[in-house]
Order: sequence, then structure tokens, then C-alpha cells
Amino acid sequence: VLAQLYRFTPLEDSFGINNVALVDGQPRTLGLKDLLQVFLDHRINVVRRRSQFRLDKATKDLHLVDGLLIAVLNIDEVIAVIRSSDDTAAARSRLQQVFDLSEAQADYILELRLRRLTKYSQIELEKRRQELLEQIAELQKILGSEEELHRVVSTELEEVAESYGTPRRTVLMESDGTEQAGKGAMPLELADDPCWVLLSTTGLIARIADPPVNTGDRAAHDGLTAAVPATVRGQIGVVTNLGNLHRLDTLLAPALPPTNSAPSLRGGARLKDLLTLGNGEVPLTIVSLADESPIALATAQGRVKRLSTPQTYPNRESFEVITLAPGDSLIGARPCKDSDTIVLVTSDAQLLRFSAEAVRPQGRTGQGIAGIRLGEAARVLNLGVVPGDDLAGSMVVTISGSTSALPGTVAGSAKVTPLDRFPAKGRGTGGVRAQRFVRGEDCLQLAYVGQQPLRAMDSNGKPVDLPDIDERRDASGSGMTAIVHSVG
Repeated sequence: VLAQLYRFTPLEDSFGINNVALVDGQPRTLGLKDLLQVFLDHRINVVRRRSQFRLDKATKDLHLVDGLLIAVLNIDEVIAVIRSSDDTAAARSRLQQVFDLSEAQADYILELRLRRLTKYSQIELEKRRQELLEQIAELQKILGSEEELHRVVSTELEEVAESYGTPRRTVLMESDGTEQAGKGAMPLELADDPCWVLLSTTGLIARIADPPVNTGDRAAHDGLTAAVPATVRGQIGVVTNLGNLHRLDTLLAPALPPTNSAPSLRGGARLKDLLTLGNGEVPLTIVSLADESPIALATAQGRVKRLSTPQTYPNRESFEVITLAPGDSLIGARPCKDSDTIVLVTSDAQLLRFSAEAVRPQGRTGQGIAGIRLGEAARVLNLGVVPGDDLAGSMVVTISGSTSALPGTVAGSAKVTPLDRFPAKGRGTGGVRAQRFVRGEDCLQLAYVGQQPLRAMDSNGKPVDLPDIDERRDASGSGMTAIVHSVG
């Protein structure tokens, strides 16, 4: 529908630009790449000339400071030479001869006031001399290396972009969506290249060619709940709250262009719109169908299960992966090896971590085993799986609130704590307290266990800042000014 609207309505318009610019005094018609290259060459030339100017000035200043230091160290002799000279020219000449100074140094000494020749001024001069030597070395490094020169230009352009840049108002896509707008399916000639399928914590799905990175500035919908390897013409699995797994063609996920920072899924499609789901069925996460690792599952009533490898899955578009008790629902699914650590966080702020070896892999129809002992009216909020023993690099995010408040109406208090501050307990126990409630709080609204950087968002995908890390395991949280919808 969007493609047809763009085609037949003024929602999208095309217009030409005559990019005629003066390059080295000559008019030229430039494309976008040529425009950028000319600007980049200009910046490189500016930085080179600026560095050369600063180097010349610093070298001149160092020469004068060296002469002034000689005068300070021999202040009595300098005064005697000046007093015994007939005029300025004679004083200059004698200073050059006696102290082996240049004409510029001698003139500089003659123009000084006596107050600058104190002992304190000597300390200042030595400090100034050291600063000039460091500045000269840095400038010579820039002028002597094209790589260093380009690094300086790149750093300055990044600072300009950070200070004056504004986020894009449109999303760049590798395709315009016309493949799904009445022109038939994707061509069979499309290469079955490796890719990564990403799912944001706000429910948007997309694919990229290279593994995602977790660096760079924040952007809308940049928090990821899952990133799984796949192929362009392959399939992934979508796990839902009713304990079902649906197969989904990777091609249905919009392709995003490469990026040097954390990918923003603003241009992704809503995962629920790509599936045929039952009443009350909600997609939770995506999993790889090629990974040989079992998948850990956790339910709201505290059951855990490790599903056997995908090689045992039936060849159907949708099938059950866990048998749920009446009133129970699935809350998470993550790949989980024997060497990993399983973490469960409940609504009454209890956290339990134990080794994945304590949960033996089961078949699809298995109901799982007891994971955590729940308090009255409590439920499991989050399932975390920590690879290996990397507890120090994993964080626990808990956001408290009140059961009497409508979800998403009140900003609660948040707490970020290293996972290794929480002692391990046996499977089936109650765990330990993860956050202390203050007045007006009686439950956790949200919990997350994962590695840094942590990316919190509101319901519209807008980034939200979390508080600083709190090393205390059992402590209250910090007040939030925004309502956190999800963390990834």
C-alpha cells in the first residue's frame, strides 16, 4: 500500500538538481560522491595548512623562550651588558656575542620588563617550553603521516556532526517495498547470502548483512531483544507466549543498509504483522533454526525447560515447543548451552541464577521443570542466559512500580547492578532480593539481564537513559523521569 501511495500520490516526489560547483576555479558538474570528495580534500588541505601554521608559530615561540631562559639564568650578566652599552643596537649585538643568541632572541630580551625575570617566571618558562615541545611533536606527527592527518580530519568532522547534526527523519532501506506491492515475489536469482535477523524490544524485525555492533550514538528502536544468524532465502523461528514456534522466511524481514554503529530498526516491519497468530498470541523473540544449541524456555509460573536442538523440529510451519499448564504463558526463549548460566527475575524482585546443566534438554511436548519458587501473586518477568561464566560483564536492570497504577502511566525507579553481585542458588529455590521497594512500590514492572551497553526505550522507541551502576545487590532504585517500555 505504501509503495502505491508513493507512486500515485504526492507523498513522494522526485526532482533534479544541477550540481554545478567551482572546483579549483573551474565550473564542474558533480555527483554526490564527487561533492563529498571535494569537501573532504578541502578539509584535509585546511588541516594541513593550519597544522603547518601552528608548527611555525610554536617553533618561533620555542626559539624565543629558549633565549628568555638564558636571560633569566644569567640575569646579572644580561643587565650588566645592557647598562654598559651605548645604544640599543650595541646592546643587541653584545647580547648576541656574549650569550650566543639570535637577533630575534636579543630583541625579545631587550623588550622585556624586569618583572618577567623573577624566579617564578623561570618556572613558568620551563613549563611553557615543555608545552611547546609537546605541541611541536604532535604537529610534526600530523604533518609527517597521511594516516594521522586523516584521523584528525575524521575526528573533527565527527565532533561537528555530534554538535550540529540532527537525526534522519527518513529511514534508508535497501529496497522500496515494491516486491510486496503487487509485483510478485522476490526473484529466485537472489543470492542465499549469510545475514543477521534482528528483533527490537519494540517488536520490529529487519535483517542486515554483517553482525550487529553495540557502539555509537543512540537512535530510535536500537535496543535488540535478539540477533540470530540466518541466510537470505532461509528461515528463522518465532517463539510466542502460547508456547508455539512459527517458521518465518528471512526474506520477509526488510533489509537495512550497513552501519558503523548500533543498527536502528525504525525501518523494520512489525513482527506480529508477518505471522498468522491465534487469539491472544503474541510473538516474544526469534531463534535460529540452524543453531545446534538447545533453547531455554521460561514460563510466568516459574517453569523452565531446555528444548532439544532444532534438528528434531517437525517440518511444519508452526508447532508446539512446550506444554503449558492452564493459565500459564511463556515469557522468554534464548539459546542455552550446558556451560551457560540461567537467570530468572520475578515481579516481587527476586532473582535466581543457576547452571544450565541443572536443566536436562527435553522434547517438544515436555512441560519443563521447576525453575524458581514464586511468592504469592508473583510471576516471572525475565529469562536471562549468560554465556559461560561471564557474570562480571552482565548487568541486571530492574524497574519497580505499583500494581495499583496502570502499566505505562507512571515512571518507576530503576536500578542497574552487576550480575555477579547476586549469589547463585539451587534450581527450584526462591533466589535473592534484587531491589528494595520504597513507599508506593510493591512490584517490578520490568526486568532485564544482559551485557552492556544497555539500551532502554519508551513505547515509541525513543531512547531513555538508565541510572548509573549500583554495586549494592539489595538497594532501592533511582527515580526515572521517563517511562521505560523495554530494555535490550
